[in-house]
Amino acid sequence: MTRANVTELIITGLFQDPEVQKVCFVLFLPVYLATVLGNGLIIVMVSISKSLRSPMYIFLSSLSLVEICYSSTVVPKFITDLLAKVKTISLKGCLAQIFFFHFLGVAEIFLLVVMAYDRYVAICKPLHYMNIMSHQVCHLLVGVSWLGGFLHSLIQLLITVQLPFCGPNVIDHYFCDLQPLFKLACTDTFVESVTVMANSGLIALCSFLVLVSSYVIILVNLRNHSAEGRRKALSTCASHITVVILFFGPAIFLYMRPSSTFTEDKLVAVFYTVITPMLNPVIYTLRNSEVKNAMRNLWVKKPRD
Repeated sequence: MTRANVTELIITGLFQDPEVQKVCFVLFLPVYLATVLGNGLIIVMVSISKSLRSPMYIFLSSLSLVEICYSSTVVPKFITDLLAKVKTISLKGCLAQIFFFHFLGVAEIFLLVVMAYDRYVAICKPLHYMNIMSHQVCHLLVGVSWLGGFLHSLIQLLITVQLPFCGPNVIDHYFCDLQPLFKLACTDTFVESVTVMANSGLIALCSFLVLVSSYVIILVNLRNHSAEGRRKALSTCASHITVVILFFGPAIFLYMRPSSTFTEDKLVAVFYTVITPMLNPVIYTLRNSEVKNAMRNLWVKKPRD
């Protein structure tokens, strides 16, 4: 097999009209800054607030860190490309973007599963909660989530680097992903496409089914709680379920069906790479009184210092 002689790729981007691209730049730059600031604020609050020491907030802080890294894998390059006439990326840079995109995306999936398990233990086995979800166990579960994402992405990368790229070099997307890159390979990639689709799609689908099952069990168990207990548990679970739907809906739509060049695929990708990471801190803070109180205390303490 001849080695790749394509070293630079051209990205078509989201839209071709320069004026539309400028509008997108004005819209998406504040969204990305809000993603970094919002998720960063949650990490800071959890690390310094004594009222946010429970396992749920350890996981929330880890999720916020993943969101910042996940969004930063794609969005800064995407935003700067909106002002560029020709959008290019090196082949090595493209492979790196694919690796970190899938690594962090699957780490987020596993973290969402861990957070569902945490809510299950808290609601269904409250007397044993602190014994089961000790700080050591929480950090272990976070580490396993990151490791799972790393191993998944490593498999995707090892499949991709073996492909020869010797001809076309235009990626029909606004960032590097596996299926658009496979279309540029100088060989038949049917087996590779099915393998990576199964790898990504099955992880997303199985995790989604586990999450749905967990929340169904939680909702059934809530019948045995007091009205106040049900209200508080439902408020917390509603935040989790909203984030799960926002993340898994687009992912399953894109990875559990054959690839295409539809413009709506790119728009769906914008939703989960740009919009969803910004919404997560909003969803968790608006519905969580402890986080809102910690944020209020953070601002109140500043003038006294």
